[in-house]
Amino acid sequence: MKKTLIILSATIMLASCASEENAFDATGTFEAKEIIVSTGVGGKIIQLKAEEGDSLTANAIVGTIDTTQLYLRKLQLQAQIKAVLSKQPDINSQIAALQEQIKTANTEKMRIDNLVAAGVGTQKQADDIRSQIAVLQKQLDAQQTALQITSQSIYQEVAPLTMQIAQVDDQLVQSAILNPVKGTVLTLYAEQGEFTTPGKAIYKIADLSTMTLRAYISGAQLAQIKIGQQVTVKIDNGEKKYSELPGTIYWISEKAEFTPKTIQTKEERANLVYAIKVKVPNNGQIKIGMYGELILNK
Repeated sequence: MKKTLIILSATIMLASCASEENAFDATGTFEAKEIIVSTGVGGKIIQLKAEEGDSLTANAIVGTIDTTQLYLRKLQLQAQIKAVLSKQPDINSQIAALQEQIKTANTEKMRIDNLVAAGVGTQKQADDIRSQIAVLQKQLDAQQTALQITSQSIYQEVAPLTMQIAQVDDQLVQSAILNPVKGTVLTLYAEQGEFTTPGKAIYKIADLSTMTLRAYISGAQLAQIKIGQQVTVKIDNGEKKYSELPGTIYWISEKAEFTPKTIQTKEERANLVYAIKVKVPNNGQIKIGMYGELILNK
């Protein structure tokens, strides 16, 4: 009888420990911020240094799209600009003759004014030279205006070509496949040598060093949590035991929703719950889609 009581007590203690070990306040799945990487230009992928599982640094150039056609387009636009600018008038040389005539006329005016003052010249001579200077000045002003209009027209022709070169330069920059964030390549959608189009996915990457546990709590638990709260996250270590990791709540949903279908029983799925997100440092054990259990630290 005594032996039976000892066995029964041990069984109860083990069951109690197992119950405590499996206790949790919320459950959910792990996710990471996944980014689809693409380019802004189309063409043949002439280089791609990325494989599934590779760890890439932020802002690293991992590939290149063939830029031959873009480079030739730029050369063509530069040649067009050069041809247009060759029509640019040389204003100084084209008005030089009129400026020289005005200078000579002004010299003649001074000579006639001196003659008139000495009484050997006539007023008509003075009036004629002033009229001649006025005509020459109007001709100079008209020619300068015409040449300036021609120059402006030529620069207006060059402006859109310059904009097109800027667009080509931007496309040349985008032809480099730039990795946006530090992380691990999850899925590769293209291979070196293949042709791609603007916006087409090349690979998917995510930072797995910190994972997010998206869990669900009841309305009754809502008052027990807050942003920045430290929690304990438990994951299955594959040996019918759990590994515990620290976590921090960084987001709490403002709206209630029905429990996702992946959560527990049909009755529980009919309840209204609130989604929360918990940041959990990943020691390599956590994988995207893995289940995790959350314990609110008392």
